[in-house]
Parts: sequence; C-alpha cells; structure tokens
Amino acid sequence: MKFLFDIFPVVLFFIAYQWGGIYWATGTAIAASILQIGSLLLCRKPVDLTAWIGFSVITIFGGLTLWTHLHPIPGLEATVFIRWKPTVLYWIFAAILALGPLLLKRNPLKAVLSHQMHLPEPIWTRLNLAWSFFFMVLGLLNLYVAFSYPEAIWVKFKVFGLMALMVVFVIAQGIYLSRFLEDRT
Repeated sequence: MKFLFDIFPVVLFFIAYQWGGIYWATGTAIAASILQIGSLLLCRKPVDLTAWIGFSVITIFGGLTLWTHLHPIPGLEATVFIRWKPTVLYWIFAAILALGPLLLKRNPLKAVLSHQMHLPEPIWTRLNLAWSFFFMVLGLLNLYVAFSYPEAIWVKFKVFGLMALMVVFVIAQGIYLSRFLEDRT
C-alpha cells in the first residue's frame, strides 16, 4: 500500500500529461506531492526523508518549469527543469548513500533496513554502494532520454521505464541478498 501511496504523484503526472500536456502534468505532480505530504502530516504519520526530498525537488523544479513557462526567458526552454528533476532526485539519493558512511559514519541503507533484514557488514557496504551506483546510472539514463528523444517518449520512460528498471534491480538484488540473509530463528 505504501508503494501505491509513494507513486501517486507519478501516476497523476502521467494521466495529466495525456490529458493536458507537460505543464498540466507538472502542476498536477506538485499538487499531488503537496497532498501526499499534507495527508501524512494531518494524520500525524511520519514523513520520511525520501518523501521530503521528493517533495522538495518536484516543488522546486516543477515550480521553475511553470514559472519559466509563464515568464519566458529567451534561449531557455521551460521544460528543461522538469526533465532534469528525476536526475537531480536520483543524484541526491546517490550522494546521500555514497557520502553517508563518510560524513555520518554510518551506512544509510543499514540504518533504514536493518530492522527488516540482518546482513553481514560487508554486504551492507556492497548494498549501499550498489544503490548509490544504480541511482547515478538512472540519473544519466534520464538525461539521455530527456534530451535525445521527444517529450512524449521521455514521459513514458520516466513513468514506466525508470520504474521497470527499479523493479528489475530490486528483484536482482533480492536474489543476490538471499544467500547472505542471516537466519533469525
């Protein structure tokens, strides 16, 4: 259920894009993110760091997209900001994962997931590095598609392609991790 809640703005972005184009989709994604965070706060549920980061990035980059659409800047295409948004988001996650062990002296993934699974310390390090690298690659792929293909192709890639890559990565990682999971019984 949390997964559906988390992808709510992305799904609405896609629907709004099909209905009204990139600017409607961008405004819808911002509104959906505000509703998402607002509903958690109203229900007094915790808002995790990834949700705050996602909210901040869509609000800033989506806001810049809408602002530059309404107030054009010569030589700057307004959609450049929304096309950069997934890359910035993924690279923030990559940086947190890569720099967390150095700056915070703790593995960010282990801090979040250690209550769900027990792994040997070297595997936590590999897992953390794998996710950091994966997010860097996703960011690069997004840039490639966003600026090499028509907008409609990029939107489909953003919604379906990036999500499919994430699912494949999670499944592959689950298979890899299954050999290292410590038996809790």
